[in-house]
Amino acid sequence: MIVCRTHPEGMEKAVAEALVERRSIDVVPDGERHGTAFSQFTLWLGANLQITTVVTGGLAVIFGGDVVWSLVGLLAGNLVGGAVMALHSAQGPRLGLPQMISSRAQFGVKGAVVPLVLVVVMYVGFFASGTVLAGQAVGKLTHLGPVGGIVVFAVVTAVMAVVGYRVIHALGRVASIVCAAAFVYLGIRLLDRIDVGTVLHDDHFALPMFLLAMALSASWQLAFGPYVADYSRYLPRTTSAKATFWWTLGGTALGAQWSMTFGVLVAATAGKAFVDDQVGYVVGLGGTGAVAAFLYFAIALGKLTINVLNTYGGFMSIVTSVSGFRGQRVLSQRGRGAYIACIMVAGTVVALLGRDSFLDSFADFLLFLLTFFTPWSAINLVDYYLISRERYDIPALTDPDGRYGGWRAAALVTYVVGLAAQFPFLSTSFYTGPVVGPLGGADISWIVGLIVPAVLYGLLARRGRSATGGEPPRSGPRTRTRPRQDAGR
Repeated sequence: MIVCRTHPEGMEKAVAEALVERRSIDVVPDGERHGTAFSQFTLWLGANLQITTVVTGGLAVIFGGDVVWSLVGLLAGNLVGGAVMALHSAQGPRLGLPQMISSRAQFGVKGAVVPLVLVVVMYVGFFASGTVLAGQAVGKLTHLGPVGGIVVFAVVTAVMAVVGYRVIHALGRVASIVCAAAFVYLGIRLLDRIDVGTVLHDDHFALPMFLLAMALSASWQLAFGPYVADYSRYLPRTTSAKATFWWTLGGTALGAQWSMTFGVLVAATAGKAFVDDQVGYVVGLGGTGAVAAFLYFAIALGKLTINVLNTYGGFMSIVTSVSGFRGQRVLSQRGRGAYIACIMVAGTVVALLGRDSFLDSFADFLLFLLTFFTPWSAINLVDYYLISRERYDIPALTDPDGRYGGWRAAALVTYVVGLAAQFPFLSTSFYTGPVVGPLGGADISWIVGLIVPAVLYGLLARRGRSATGGEPPRSGPRTRTRPRQDAGR
């Protein structure tokens, strides 16, 4: 009998290589694809069952909305924003690329840096806001206090982001179970404490407050758009686009609405106690001792899931920006760690500086981000589904001299127009557009930011294709010598 022995060090190395992700901005080959579309449901359910989503829902009431119509507005925003986000998710299996790399097909290999700069700011901001809340929970669990909790949580987040795709999905599966159990328990405790009939009697429709609630949840969902395909790109190319869409939408809309509903009910019944200490109030609602420890753990776990997504997405966006100018196609593990460390340090510094004014700045941060991401989403989706019809020349996405060029005027002009079109309708604490008053204070800027760029880019892109005789020709000898790798073929 022949016995094959594997050296323990060799086994450990093989396991580590299988666990630690090797891909970054490069295409995931078919041989490395795995999983099913259902993985998107558990990931996005776990990512939304967390304390920041609760706070986002609570803001609808804190800013003056009633309970019933805040819930309806939040649901509408979760469905509309979630549908846009899920359309981005469906691109992952088809292209095998991180989300923002595909923006080069619209903005150009170098031009894609324009929306990417703002995307990176978003990731750092969400990292910071999530770390503020998670730091409170970790500080309580470890007795290190909020500052120590913030630092520990940031380091753990960075380590998991370095490991990458597999651990992110495993984390999502665990968080979806643990956090669902925590929210079921908290929901029972909350309903036992409040008079549901009295709360639901708070029903006085006001259009501005309804639209504010809708904008809060829509901005929450649309902010996932720039990185959602990062977590579906390892699915087999044969994965149904419909399955990817519906499982993503189901997970993100269910998780967000569940958390936001809890936030609305807590904010409507707790008032200042919730505003002053969101984490402390929620845990205190559940109990003390071992129960409190479990709830602190669930809060930290939920925030870890979403913060790892933000860190990983920020890393991808920075690499996409830099590689567009350097012609870089792959990234070393050392480079990966360095980029992630930069995001961790920046987010931690912002969290430490802004932890005392978190709630006041978070809503404006969400709505301000929405202004910059809705035009990008509109351009990307119109180009992918209506202009290019789900087929991109993958090698050309790394070649500024190729068919997509360095800078593409149609997308850049549309993006600027889409931004400008929103400002008359924008309502924040630091700026209010001239149209907000006649609309009774309602903020519909995000709706304008989806419709105007979608229509304008569709017209400009189709005109550009007509002027060149339809499909743009491949340019340059290097492009012709590469094997064709159009997505979907």
